[in-house]
Amino acid sequence: MSKPGVRPGSGLLLVGFALTALVGRASAHVDYVTDPPTATRDAIEFALEVLSDPLNLALVAGGTVGVVSLLTALLVVRPTVPDIEALRAALASYREYVPWMLRLSLGLPLVGAGFAGYLFSPAVPAEARVLQVGLGFFLLFGLATRAVAAAGLLTYLAAFAFNPGLVLAIEYVPGFLAIVLVGGGRPSADHMLGEVAGTAGTYYGRIDPVGGVAARFAERIAPYERYVATVLRVGVGLAFAYLGLVEKLADPSRAVEVVYRYDLTAVVPVDPGLWVLGAGLTEIGVGLLLVVGYYTRGAAAVAFTMLVMTLFGLPDDPVLAHITLFGMISAIFTLGSGPLSLDAWLSAAEGREREGGAVPTAD
Repeated sequence: MSKPGVRPGSGLLLVGFALTALVGRASAHVDYVTDPPTATRDAIEFALEVLSDPLNLALVAGGTVGVVSLLTALLVVRPTVPDIEALRAALASYREYVPWMLRLSLGLPLVGAGFAGYLFSPAVPAEARVLQVGLGFFLLFGLATRAVAAAGLLTYLAAFAFNPGLVLAIEYVPGFLAIVLVGGGRPSADHMLGEVAGTAGTYYGRIDPVGGVAARFAERIAPYERYVATVLRVGVGLAFAYLGLVEKLADPSRAVEVVYRYDLTAVVPVDPGLWVLGAGLTEIGVGLLLVVGYYTRGAAAVAFTMLVMTLFGLPDDPVLAHITLFGMISAIFTLGSGPLSLDAWLSAAEGREREGGAVPTAD
């Protein structure tokens, strides 16, 4: 039986539904909804205890084997689904709005953080209203966008050096980097001012103080703009993997507290430990798929679903703190894998196969 046709996004729905089956509403920033525990449990001991129950072991093993088998099968036989192809074509027309998505996804939470009294992450209280509101509004307006994003990145890194708790907002790093790469886009103040300055006879064009510098920087960075999808998916993937490994599997006491506090076992009557283990493994799995760029849009769809379930399942979880991830995941879904990804490598392999005359045929 020959392979139908290799398409990097054609298994999106299958992968999405398969991974979503493992997702529980225990998936969240645990530090945002719990207090530090008086005692912690050993992670390995906790996992062994959960898996000592035959039912828990069967569910975890069955789900893991099922997802791995599906991903492997899709690697061997990558089907062409007309609906997915149509979706990919529609998303391609949205690419020009990615800079706007990114500016909104960082600008809005920065303004909110400034007024709420915390620095990037609700876990780090700080009075930095003027700084964060200023950065946020400049990003929302799209004014001096690349410079502001660079300033925001340096601010985050400097603050992180003194407060490692900001790792909970690590998604700001790929977000700022992505904006530096793509600029303000359109609509933005940068674009409008550029149009005015570039029009002969305008008064602003005679006094434009930054147009030349901005144009030269944009020209130099243009060859690297194609890597924006890579920056976003690797950054968001690492953030998800961190949440699964460190906040769930390595700190099960607090994660189990979340399950009890919100009565999540009433939604799906399974062992609380299985909720934590399943949520942690799912976040790690989604994160790894994003990092390597394999069925990226499917992984992004699952990540988006996890965040939505968190908002409905955990009413105390601060919505504002998740806007950045929502926007960045939306941008990943729009852009796809980008270069330096397994999807891109498989597409290139298909192209070489077709150039060699071995054109796949459908049965």
